[in-house]
Amino acid sequence: MRFADELKSAVTPRAALLVIGVLALQLLFIASYVGALHNPKPTDVPFGVVAPGPAAEQTADRLKKLPGDPLDPRVLKDEAAARHQIMNRDIDGALLVDPRGTTDTLLVASGGGTALSRTLTTLATDVDAAEKRTVKTVDVAPASGQDFNGLSSFYLVVGWCVGGYLCASILAISAGSRAANVPRAVIRLGTMALYSIVGGLGGAIIIGPILGALPGSVLGLWGLGALVIFGVGAITLALQSLTGIVGIGLAVLLIVIAGNPSAGGAFPLPMLPPFWEAIGPWLPPGAGTWVARSIAYFEGNSVTRPLLVLSAWAVLGVVVTLALSARTRNKGNSGSIDLTASGFGKGIA
Repeated sequence: MRFADELKSAVTPRAALLVIGVLALQLLFIASYVGALHNPKPTDVPFGVVAPGPAAEQTADRLKKLPGDPLDPRVLKDEAAARHQIMNRDIDGALLVDPRGTTDTLLVASGGGTALSRTLTTLATDVDAAEKRTVKTVDVAPASGQDFNGLSSFYLVVGWCVGGYLCASILAISAGSRAANVPRAVIRLGTMALYSIVGGLGGAIIIGPILGALPGSVLGLWGLGALVIFGVGAITLALQSLTGIVGIGLAVLLIVIAGNPSAGGAFPLPMLPPFWEAIGPWLPPGAGTWVARSIAYFEGNSVTRPLLVLSAWAVLGVVVTLALSARTRNKGNSGSIDLTASGFGKGIA
């Protein structure tokens, strides 16, 4: 009976619910990562076709009818147009048909993801082989030799995201999940902003000048990193203000479980299943990875929408955090952990 009593007092309903929540996150982690990445295959990849006269439409029709619909071909007027659309990230590759010979040219951009460029090369080679033709591949935006499989931008953004939600979690654990009033919420958000600036710069310097893994503007990557960290941190603070310690789990669900496998890191978006392809661009890891690759390899093109997505997460997090702190009206948060006696968390409550 004594052990049963101890067990009853030790395992509270709240603790049991938290353990069940962790188990759910674990299972969702497995389901999300394996579901997104276990069987990558291209679907409706934006793809250009350049050929003279009727050969262009004929080639596009042939590519459109490939089993599994791997390509979404569109006819372009010339090679310059194809290169421009690849650099603008409107298409992921293009086939230039040479009617005077038996060798066609495939334009790819491994900077946008080497897995996709290799897949396009295999597809084009098989299609041309059926017509007794060969393919020469030209990489319009090649990934850096120090950027294995084009993954450096993804890992950089993942690191920024981890810093964002861990910093926000520490702020909440040290002084209560919800700020006691608006001034204290402003202090937390200000601390988050300073952390974001330093963290963004550190990541940009490590990935560029120190390791040489990514080319492109250090200042551009710094700004991106600060926005990613602050956006993730702000939305984590907001979730904690809404739900207490459970908000940390919700942040993990949003950023790690849903965001990372759908970010287009290991496999670009057109190679992911429909669900992950759809949500990826609207979550911080996916938006951040897209912008990092654009800065590194595509002359900073096609970044407006993902930057707006990251900004929207940041604004939403700030608004919710401030609004909920205003409702608190200086009342203590019953779910907080008081560590102020040891001095930890002073100045950020």
